[in-house]
Amino acid sequence: MKYSFETIVHYSQEINEWQWQLPSHFNICEACVDQHAISDKANQAALIVEDESLGTSQITYSQLAQKTSQFANLLQSLNIDSDNRILIRLPNSLEYPIAFFGAIKYSVIAVPTSTLLASNEVAYLANDSQASVLVTHKSMWQELESDLKNTAIKIVFLTGAGELPQSDDFKLIDFNDALDSASVDFKSIKTAVNDPAYLVYTSGTTGYPKGVLHAQRALLGRLPASRYWFDFQEGTTERIMHSGKFNWTYVLGSALMDPLLHGHTVIAYEGHNDAHTWPKLIQKHECSIFIGVPTIYRQIIQKTEYTGKDLPSLKHCMSAGEHLSDEMQSLWEERFNAPIFEAIGMSEISYYISQHKQAKVVPGAAGFIQPGHQVALLNEDLQAVANGEEGMICIRADDPGLFLSYWNLPEETVKAVHDGWFFTGDYAKRDEQDYIWFLGRKDDIINTFGFRVSPHEVERIIKAHPYVADCVALGEEVGTDKTLVVVCIIPEPGIQITEQLMLDYGQERLAKYKAPKKVYLVRDFPRTKNGKVLRKKLLQNLEQYLL
Repeated sequence: MKYSFETIVHYSQEINEWQWQLPSHFNICEACVDQHAISDKANQAALIVEDESLGTSQITYSQLAQKTSQFANLLQSLNIDSDNRILIRLPNSLEYPIAFFGAIKYSVIAVPTSTLLASNEVAYLANDSQASVLVTHKSMWQELESDLKNTAIKIVFLTGAGELPQSDDFKLIDFNDALDSASVDFKSIKTAVNDPAYLVYTSGTTGYPKGVLHAQRALLGRLPASRYWFDFQEGTTERIMHSGKFNWTYVLGSALMDPLLHGHTVIAYEGHNDAHTWPKLIQKHECSIFIGVPTIYRQIIQKTEYTGKDLPSLKHCMSAGEHLSDEMQSLWEERFNAPIFEAIGMSEISYYISQHKQAKVVPGAAGFIQPGHQVALLNEDLQAVANGEEGMICIRADDPGLFLSYWNLPEETVKAVHDGWFFTGDYAKRDEQDYIWFLGRKDDIINTFGFRVSPHEVERIIKAHPYVADCVALGEEVGTDKTLVVVCIIPEPGIQITEQLMLDYGQERLAKYKAPKKVYLVRDFPRTKNGKVLRKKLLQNLEQYLL
């Protein structure tokens, strides 16, 4: 294999730090797909999809190379500029990696987006990214069409069975039919290692999602995670399953790009699920690594009788998105005899702190800084803090895994990257054994069931209701590893407002994971002298503010 931790990352004894030897040119599709299509892995399954309705389907590395070439040729035939953006809104399916890697093969910027987003939210991303092409499923098109009319989207590829709809406003193309008629000959564009590859959106603090632009090199920047979090070994083929959707940055990396870079097989699921879904699939496909969020692990422990004897192929599990409780870590390892390795990451750099098999998993600790990354805990004077002291986690600005910029937000980029560091906004302590103990963010982002939700985004929607004078969105912890999005509303004077009315309003206008699950009607909020709401105080003393 061309690209491995050992060939790209080296430790220099002279300067006492890690050094990276990046190629001048690099293309994510060539690395994840094409290189394996001309190796002994050509006929190995790259992706297996278990669909509740459609059954099992799979694609080999050779087939994926051909399909991504066909998609690249389609884009070329449509005269899509190489600096364009392609919005991808698909369920977990074989078409997902075809569209994602095919776009990158052609050197346009892939923009993954969630199927959970409401149509107006998708329209916002289309407008912000100025994407001219959308790839989505036929079953999703009707809800999207109206809101996308005033965006830059002109060409829409539709996947799935059924008749192709008609439209006066968009050029609609049957994705699968068009692929079948396109040439399979296309060599990945020779992109520079710093050329843009994909654009992901993360919860922002302004009430709107914020675009995070990544370079081709981002995949190489994830090599420390592949080596120390996944524990990928040369000469072995892992079978990896993630409980999430490909659009999520966590899944896009850990369940698509990372495994395929190293020639492994990924198993994905689409459909309704419960606690039994994941053990059944691990068992069926003899998965060696399972990746999830704490909610999934808790459900399996509490609602199933599976044990390690039922899942003999499982070597270890991985978790991120929110903190895994000490209790759940212990219960899982005791029952399955397989540790859960946690990690800390973010949209701007993915996972750079994690646990690994060379060190004991200490419940509550986030793990270690992965070798290869230059990370420091800094105080306000940009000095490294002593062990045991709180500092902001900062990543050196030349880290290959670090994003290029916030999309069309130069001031935000400068605010986050300066003085040679990327300032994550996350705080932590380091102990004498070099374990990192994560303390959290100084902002108010809500971590709920593995999703990160901006309270400002929720508030922006709820405040638009004519009965709402003001509102504050919070994360309310209702149990171990259970945090709900709740909203505190001050009604307009003289208006009778019900909890159900506002719950329905939120469900209609926000993705399900963002929509409030509880509503509190309040008289006022505790505030600073400058009028800023004291969110923590409101949550701690909620009863005294209720109507």
